[in-house]
Amino acid sequence: MEEQMKLYLESHLSAKDEWIIQLEETAKQDRVPIMDSIGIDYMLNLIKIHQPKRILEVGTAIGYSALRMLEANPAAEIITIEKDEERYQQATENIKKLHKEEQITVLSGDALDILDKLTAEKEVFDFIFIDAAKGKYQAFFESADQLLANGGLLITDNVLFRGYVANPELAPKRYKSMVKKIRSYNEFLTTHPAYITSILPIGDGVMISYKKD
Repeated sequence: MEEQMKLYLESHLSAKDEWIIQLEETAKQDRVPIMDSIGIDYMLNLIKIHQPKRILEVGTAIGYSALRMLEANPAAEIITIEKDEERYQQATENIKKLHKEEQITVLSGDALDILDKLTAEKEVFDFIFIDAAKGKYQAFFESADQLLANGGLLITDNVLFRGYVANPELAPKRYKSMVKKIRSYNEFLTTHPAYITSILPIGDGVMISYKKD
């Protein structure tokens, strides 16, 4: 039933340009995790509605989500962070191929270090997307929170992690620590006094947090 529902929802998504299909195929072939098609469709609609001028992404991978977010709001400026050198190179190449390097800046290095640097430089963003090391979600949030403007949106992907967050006793041993950290993060942010947060059971779990004015 769940798989049938997913196929039904995917059949109602907008048609994709060829460059999107190619990037998705590359990600699949290289086993690079990218956001689920239903989840990213929802996030892109949020961007179209919210029209953020400055977007910060934690976790570039091959540049797929940054390019899709720019597609949703071509007037946006996007800064995205990637620690893995190979993926950083792939992302910069993909962005250059599509001639979007003037609007998308890829920063190479540890996300927490770069977030601290952006904070010191008093950078401000009105949309932040977290999709990197899941065990560090809360640490990423605590740094990103200082960069997010009041009235801004913060999106976190994979917060249900294959359903194990709801049933941690079923998680394989290698995932138990990470599942525990994601559960803690979910509890932390859904009860945070400065945010209004909802978790949607789409994709691998998408959390939407609105920073109160």
